[in-house]
Amino acid sequence: MGKLYQKLEDYSGQNNCPMHMPGHKRNVELLGNKLPYHMDITEIHGFDDLHHPEGIIQEIEEKAKRIYKSKRSFILVNGSTCGILAGIRSVVKPYDKILIARNSHKSVYHAIELNLLEPIYGMPKINEVGIETCMEPQKIESILKENADIRLVVLTSPTYEGVISDIKKIVPVVHRYGIPVLVDEAHGAHLNFIEELRPYEALNAGADIVIQSLHKTLPALTQTAVMHIQGDLIKENEVARQLAIFETSSPSYLFMSSIDECLTVLEEKGRELFQRYDKNLKEFYQETEKFQKLKILGNVIEKDQIYDRGKIVILTNNTNITGKELAKILRKDYKIEVEMANTNYVIAMTSICDTKENFERLLVALKQIDKKITKTKNKEMYDTFQLPERLLSINKAIHQDENLKWVDFKNAEGKIAKEYVWIYPPGIPMMVPGEVMDKEMIKKLENIMKSNIEVRTSSGKFPNLSIIENR
Repeated sequence: MGKLYQKLEDYSGQNNCPMHMPGHKRNVELLGNKLPYHMDITEIHGFDDLHHPEGIIQEIEEKAKRIYKSKRSFILVNGSTCGILAGIRSVVKPYDKILIARNSHKSVYHAIELNLLEPIYGMPKINEVGIETCMEPQKIESILKENADIRLVVLTSPTYEGVISDIKKIVPVVHRYGIPVLVDEAHGAHLNFIEELRPYEALNAGADIVIQSLHKTLPALTQTAVMHIQGDLIKENEVARQLAIFETSSPSYLFMSSIDECLTVLEEKGRELFQRYDKNLKEFYQETEKFQKLKILGNVIEKDQIYDRGKIVILTNNTNITGKELAKILRKDYKIEVEMANTNYVIAMTSICDTKENFERLLVALKQIDKKITKTKNKEMYDTFQLPERLLSINKAIHQDENLKWVDFKNAEGKIAKEYVWIYPPGIPMMVPGEVMDKEMIKKLENIMKSNIEVRTSSGKFPNLSIIENR
């Protein structure tokens, strides 16, 4: 027996409450335990080929197409990352301009690097609790007017915190310029099954390429995803060709079986499961409105904003504890593991596989914590983000071989970054190779470190940073 298997087995017997990914929540009572080693095969006769589907795999993709109402759906076993890499490359050529939301996942930046693209950044709004929110259609149009040679628009919706952009308003704006829209909807594979959010699901809203991680919010194994395309701006054959480049040629049949099982659950039990899920969420949010100190994002900020309330974002900004401390209390005292903890909030991810008991367990814990902690003066959380000065392209900075130096980031003012600086999770860059470190960025990183939020770099040597000495 392997060490990892033993560790997983030991952990599963500790009655931990999984308020985090993956979406199947280890709920074997609902889903059964149908994926043992004896089903792990390769492309043998009668089992089809992921990159040339004509049989059983084609049937799975047709099921995804039927459920999500796409022109073509591709199942993915390398996560949403391979879909993003392939989707971007299927549209652009080297040195093209691409408009992206600055808070895009690192896979979008890797696509820029690999394809020698020039990114033009759109800056999401930041709400009163310091969380990046949506991209506004008028801002996108303003950027398109100034950059007639942009070839693709890439957006993230929902965000890690569950903020949804109004893709339905954005797509017509972008299409007027003959440009396709790719939406990283990794955290939104379930939106199509929630009545009030269905119009905002990217495929329903008219996006040309939509990538969804099934495993994040639906009952599927980690690493499973699906990619949808529609419209006349995307070449189906080119998407398939690029997927063959970025996705493994030895796909796991266990993963593909998991996708099949997930889609079957959605098709056969989806309505019932989502009705129950919606009821559990509504009851949970009603109870959290009674909290005196802790607040829930969806209960605090509603005006002009769309939220996926399945992402329970618990705010600690007007209390005497941080989000990190709240996560520690939940883990230590209640055996509840949240998805992510930041300075001023934690994220508890939910799905249709969460039982009523899961919601009640989290609710009881938060009620008790809310009574114990102290209310403080509301901490200033509103923050702005000024784009650092960019002197080199991402690709040129990464491949720069001269005038290199390692310095503590505090001593890097005025220097050009040769590597990414990420906040993890979710993997959104604070700095991108080719950008200049300034006083504001140094201060931000210092504050992040004081809050015990993890900062990562490409080299893994943070707080030391690889920089280019001479400008």
